[in-house]
Amino acid sequence: MPLVAGVDSSTQSCKVLVRDAETGALVREGRSDHPEGTQVDPRHWWRALNAAVDAAGGIDDTVAVAVAGQQHGMVCLDERGEVVRPASLWNDLAPAAAAEELVAELGAREWARAVGIVPRASFTVAKLRWLAETDPGSAERTAAVCLPHDYLTWRLAGTGDPARITTDRGDASGTGYWSPFSLTYREDLVTRAFGAVPALPRVCAPAERVGTTGGGAVLGAGTGDNMGAALGLGIGRGDVVVSLGTSGTVFAAGTEPIADAAGDIAGFCDATGHFLPLVCTLNAARVLSSTAAMLDTGLDGLDRLALRADPGAGGLTLLPYLDGERTPNLPEASGTLTGMRTANMTPANVARAAVEGVLCGLADGLDLLRGRGVEVNRVLLTGGAAQSAAVQGLAPAVFAADVEVPQPDEYVAIGAARQAAWAWAGSDEPPAWEVSRARLPKADPESARPVREAYREARGRVYGV
Repeated sequence: MPLVAGVDSSTQSCKVLVRDAETGALVREGRSDHPEGTQVDPRHWWRALNAAVDAAGGIDDTVAVAVAGQQHGMVCLDERGEVVRPASLWNDLAPAAAAEELVAELGAREWARAVGIVPRASFTVAKLRWLAETDPGSAERTAAVCLPHDYLTWRLAGTGDPARITTDRGDASGTGYWSPFSLTYREDLVTRAFGAVPALPRVCAPAERVGTTGGGAVLGAGTGDNMGAALGLGIGRGDVVVSLGTSGTVFAAGTEPIADAAGDIAGFCDATGHFLPLVCTLNAARVLSSTAAMLDTGLDGLDRLALRADPGAGGLTLLPYLDGERTPNLPEASGTLTGMRTANMTPANVARAAVEGVLCGLADGLDLLRGRGVEVNRVLLTGGAAQSAAVQGLAPAVFAADVEVPQPDEYVAIGAARQAAWAWAGSDEPPAWEVSRARLPKADPESARPVREAYREARGRVYGV
């Protein structure tokens, strides 16, 4: 029974799954935490990866390994491959002003046409401008720039040469300087942002073998975390994934690249040679955990409270922008609870408003994809908060779609393992691994219309968007 290993190097932790290459069955697993923060030394990820590998019983008996990692993070290396400074992560809002500068210089429409995205604080291109402006010494020392999954794949290969770093189309499409239209780097945009063109990872084919580990296992190209989740879930046309993790994401299987001049839809590629239009919110599961803590209860208690309240939470509406927001683009925003009256300020209504606020933000993302012609036949609800009884109870109506909940699992790491098996087999398509799903009861979208309208009204009144 050949074994493969999939790595999920996320914001919070590193997970390693060892699975059967043919069936996808889990054999063993390990995990190690990452330090908190929006800027993190990449060497912490390498130590966490090794700890997670040890916890999983090692990977020397695997035939292939691939890494999926958090998107957009800027890893800066010097000529010897040493880390120059802490990596700016996707949730680092410090580059917000730099992103605005880049959009003002070139125009949102031209950015969208060039690379399928409009710079925001999350994207690597904005981080390059921010670094050049705020830390010119580190910028001067930077000889190579890569993404978190690229860094770990390179470390696993053990070449030591930053000129030999590789990436894939999926993760490269989230930088803001690689084009899903021409399938090339836009070095002119790198120069615009950074003033020079450092060494950039070679962009590999989906099932390409990019090296071997010290134990002789084939290394797959790896990918970004959202692309890994899509591969792990095995999504196809008509499927839209709504993930409620640290961030909230809405993404679909696409057949062609999207250029959204408004910047709300990121025109990403996926890990299979196709495309992955995606809408991201910064605030999802942590809104629910923060609200639960405020109400002096746990997540189960939050569920019970929320389901006790009527739809609309008695007139309370939460704009859940606790950590700023990416969609809508409000990096300086904060959470806002509106419609407060003496009669409706109850724990149950506050809990309900939190769940409705998170789901309304994600439903806006679904509407954006629908507006660009993306087919929505089924929503797959994933992420830690997808197991919330209140989320499951409200989602079908708020999303105006059939909703299925895949069995809880580490789908980013599964996607990486599936890619590893694909690279090892050298086949035309990735192996077919079964995913168990539960269908939620249907609901009338009209019942959620007043909630959606109240959310939009509050957002326009408070933030003008």
